[in-house]
This record gives sequence, C-alpha cells and structure tokens, in this order.
Amino acid sequence: MIVWSDKPLAIREKLPGTPIISIAEELMEGTESQDPQSPLAHQRTQFAKYRTQLALDRTTLAWLRTALTFATFGFGMVGFFRAIHQRANTPEAAELHQAAIHMGVALILIGVIGLLSAAAAHLLALWRLRRGEALPLSIWPLVVTISVLVSILGLYGLWSVLHG
Repeated sequence: MIVWSDKPLAIREKLPGTPIISIAEELMEGTESQDPQSPLAHQRTQFAKYRTQLALDRTTLAWLRTALTFATFGFGMVGFFRAIHQRANTPEAAELHQAAIHMGVALILIGVIGLLSAAAAHLLALWRLRRGEALPLSIWPLVVTISVLVSILGLYGLWSVLHG
C-alpha cells in the first residue's frame, strides 16, 4: 500500500487496519487548524493521489498492450510474407517479402518507441505526483506522436503499392 505522507513510519504502519477518522487525526497531529474539515480534506487528497496513480498505471498498461500489438503484427507480417516467398519463389514474392520486412520492422520500431515513451511519461508523472507538483497537460501528447508515425507508415505502404 502506497501512502503519500511525510509523517513518521509509526503512523504509516497503522493505516491498513486503522479507522479512517483516526488516521486523518494522526496525520494532522501537530497542525494548528481550526477547520474541522481539514483532516477529511487531507485524507481525500491522499485518496485522489492514489486514484491518479492507478489511472497512470492503467494508461501505461494500455500503451504496453498497444506496443505489443504493433510488434506482434510486425513479426506476423514478416513471417507471413516469408512463407509466401518460400513457396512461390518468384521475383514478385521476393519483392513482397522485402516490402513486408520494411513494414514489419517499422511496426516493431513504432511499438518500441511507443512503449519507451509511455514508460518515461509514466515515471515522470509519478515523480511529479510524489513531489506534490501539478501534472501539466502535454502540448504534443504521445497519442499524437504514435498516430503521426502510423500515418506515415500507412502512406509509405500505400505509395509502395501504387508505385511498386
């Protein structure tokens, strides 16, 4: 269980079985607040940070799934056209096999780039969350980057089919 607190370990160890109100009271111990809602607000802030971390984890897992799909499709494309090339040993089959290798390698690279970018974004967001900093919105999100790369790959494939 992750606790976003700078309080001593003795207080953090009590969290799993301790009632919510007493946890908030212990966390706020030593603060001079007259507002009776302060412990509850602090507790809600901690839960919000935890929910944000879980959302970041879900997003990173979705990127992992997408990257594996790209890489799997790239390997499958190369394998499929290799089998065609071996059976039909013609110049057209060899040309298709070479084009499939280029497309497959490009899909694998897009998957690897997407996965590494997602991991870096995840770690940066967690670091900022733990430091209490705001999580800024990206000017150029990872989704747009991968979409542009896939679009370029699609245009290349279309061009190679029309002019090949």
